[in-house]
Amino acid sequence: MISHSPLQTDLYQLTMAAAYWQAGKAEQESVFHLFFRRLPFRGGYAIAAGLEPALEWLEAFRFGKGELEYLGDLRTKADTPLFRKDFLDYLSELRLKLDIDAMPEGEAVFAHEPLLRVQGPILHAQLVETALLNILNFQTLVATKAARICEAAAGSPVIEFGYRRAQGPDGGLSASRAACIGGCRGTSNVLAGQRYGLPVLGTHAHSWVMSFDDESEAFGRYAEAMPDNSTLLVDTYDTLGGVKNAIATARTLRERGHELSGIRLDSGDLAWLSQQARAMLDAAGFPEVKIVASNDLDEHIIESLRHQGAKIDTWGVGTNLVTAADQPALGGVYKLAALRREDGTWHPRIKLSEQTAKSSIPGRLQVRRFEKDGLLMADAIYDVDHGIPNDEVEIVDPGDPIRRKQIPGGTIFREVLQPVMKKGKRLVGPESLDTIRSRCKETMAKLYPGTKRLVNPHTYPAGPEKGLHEVREGLLAEHRNNRGKAIP
Repeated sequence: MISHSPLQTDLYQLTMAAAYWQAGKAEQESVFHLFFRRLPFRGGYAIAAGLEPALEWLEAFRFGKGELEYLGDLRTKADTPLFRKDFLDYLSELRLKLDIDAMPEGEAVFAHEPLLRVQGPILHAQLVETALLNILNFQTLVATKAARICEAAAGSPVIEFGYRRAQGPDGGLSASRAACIGGCRGTSNVLAGQRYGLPVLGTHAHSWVMSFDDESEAFGRYAEAMPDNSTLLVDTYDTLGGVKNAIATARTLRERGHELSGIRLDSGDLAWLSQQARAMLDAAGFPEVKIVASNDLDEHIIESLRHQGAKIDTWGVGTNLVTAADQPALGGVYKLAALRREDGTWHPRIKLSEQTAKSSIPGRLQVRRFEKDGLLMADAIYDVDHGIPNDEVEIVDPGDPIRRKQIPGGTIFREVLQPVMKKGKRLVGPESLDTIRSRCKETMAKLYPGTKRLVNPHTYPAGPEKGLHEVREGLLAEHRNNRGKAIP
């Protein structure tokens, strides 16, 4: 389902690779960073996701016979081969020699911070750009959406119900995985359950009820087939009438030694209907029967329903989660940040822009995360070759240099980017999704409540430390003075 082909890329990566090779630059050591410039959903944080499938893709990177034959058949406008035969021979022997340091999945990540630092021969690092962006952009986006939805649900279970609305089979699998990283308790996607070890959950469709002449018979027959796994969809004709029929089915199940699991509301005024349904179920002696709600939910609707006193135990969220409907792309980028000179020293590179916030941060970057009283305090981005002060650290907002944060010496910290690959070989085995989801839960608990607000969240201090900021400003000034030429 998910491709591991090196052709999972844009054509220009391959044409640049051919040009690097022909120019004798293929083995020049480089550093790229994968990051985004703006937090998604107008929120205060994002959740890193997609590292494991990215590492799987990198490990499997090989140009096979069929792929090379395809590239050999590509033609230019002059009807000549697009790629030289000796370049394709080079690709046939290519094995990635990349070192990768990564933000662990489930960690909070903020604008301009690298999710990945990729170091190695520039041709190798260039070839992997598109696939890494494809994998990490989408899964980080969905994991973030899931974390926002689960935060709005305030501890009530959230189930991912979106496979039928996802962007194709690959998108559906990736979304199910990322949603569970962000906090969802399970998925309706059976293939994702098998592949990733996720709990699979579900009810039945309106078509089941409509296939019988009587709703009561439909509920009864479903309960006979699934006596210990029956959640009945009650809104096919009349919701409260459906609740009455579900109660009758629950009584029959109890007489046979089983219990009705729940009912599902999928339309109408979910706050009022859930309150009425809860009162009816409790009065009939079924306080343990859960009320599940669906119907185009998202974090804003869930928060509103909770504030209205809705009696909903479990939230089934589909379209708005797996498609990240209000922001369907993260906008992550992959930028060259340093090249190694012949003398072994690193030469920083920077992308110039008319907007300061869009100019990249040069160097080989690491993120130092400071904590105080069990909460995340601030993140300092720094160049590992120049280090970071051991006493007070000053963090500069990358979009507004006037905004700065002072971190006192002695503050507890940790380095966020961790080595995961050396010379193309993995350094760590796969983490379970339970481990990753637990990390996300711990990270969310450490975020200041204002950072998690859905509207006008607090801006978490994250940016280059003062020394790196000054290096960046100096490079920007040199580039502008030299009309954009590279600084030797």
